Amino acid sequence: MKQVGNLNNPVYPIMIAIAIAHLINDTMQAVIPAMFPILKTDLGLTFTQIGLISFVLNMFASALQPVVGFVSDKKPMPYALPIGMISSFIGIAIIAFTSQYWIIIIAVLFLGFGSAIFHPEGSRVSFMAAGSKRGLAQSIYQVGGNSGQALAPLISAYVFAIFGQRGAAMVLVVAALGILLLSKIAKWYKKQLEQERMAKKKRVLVSNLPPLTKKQVGIALTLLFTIIFARSFYTTNITSFYVFYLMDHYDVSLQLGQVLIFTFMAFGVIGTFFGGSLSDRIGRKNVILLSVVVPMPFCLALPYVPLWAAIIFLVIIGTLIMISFSVTVVYAQELVPTKIGTMAGLTTGFAFGMGAIGAMVIGVLMDHKGIDFTMMVVSLLPLLLLVAFFLPKDKPASAV
Repeated sequence: MKQVGNLNNPVYPIMIAIAIAHLINDTMQAVIPAMFPILKTDLGLTFTQIGLISFVLNMFASALQPVVGFVSDKKPMPYALPIGMISSFIGIAIIAFTSQYWIIIIAVLFLGFGSAIFHPEGSRVSFMAAGSKRGLAQSIYQVGGNSGQALAPLISAYVFAIFGQRGAAMVLVVAALGILLLSKIAKWYKKQLEQERMAKKKRVLVSNLPPLTKKQVGIALTLLFTIIFARSFYTTNITSFYVFYLMDHYDVSLQLGQVLIFTFMAFGVIGTFFGGSLSDRIGRKNVILLSVVVPMPFCLALPYVPLWAAIIFLVIIGTLIMISFSVTVVYAQELVPTKIGTMAGLTTGFAFGMGAIGAMVIGVLMDHKGIDFTMMVVSLLPLLLLVAFFLPKDKPASAV
């Protein structure tokens, strides 16, 4: 079968549809951190136990995503998309009606399985719909996911704070709509595969990077995973645990604290959207460097500033540290352009895994060393992002 670059016209309705499905998928994932304050109070959980819930969810999804991506590179699975969301639906249904800690752990396994299936295949759909707008398509796709994650603090403040744990059942209605939407997308996906087979042409990603040896690719991937590790660890701290610091250090209410976390995540969505299209114009590495250099001093200073400054810092950090979120996925795919699903699974799976480890480590630190000490230690993590300077330089998509 002849391989051709994915240079057809962008299919914007599919780009938007898969982004909406991503929003629904990650909203279901967001239910878990949104429940943490409720679970801590109602079930008397420790920070370590809370961290373990997040660890199981994200690590299970992390381990499976590269496997799903590798398998789908060899044999794409269009209808795996709605099946994955059905698994997440089951997980949310269990969580809404249990008071047993071990059953919650089982429920998040269903959620992790659903997420592991969705992300590599969703990224492939985004690529197939992208045409020459790879950065933009990946950004639209990731904006959907990040928007779903950003809803976590609002769900906590305005659903769980009012309805308690049973409020999770409200998400089931949205999940059902997601299953229907993904069934429609799967039909389009299957049709594209049939057209490729009939035309005897297979879409491949045309890399904007110079020719690299296997060793250079390996080094570049190691640097990229270091960036993903530091970013995921740091953002997990903000999205899952910083609310406790706000309540303890600044004496704010749970609702106000969750609104501030939402502010961080909402501006992260804005950064994610502009990052992809910007990388098409100025190059992937330049955008990654932008996301490293500019927010660095704000990350380091965040634990030490008054509340009014912390709010401003959260806006700046959220916007800029997440501007490279979709770009790192595309950069990894361009390093290994024949393995679209595998690289999507590795990068997003690794992000999930590092978030899982981060949640566990942060939970233990907060239990044993205190909230203030933990925030000061985690504020140093963005220094690892400086390895971005050593990534291979790529050309802007417009120059290729």
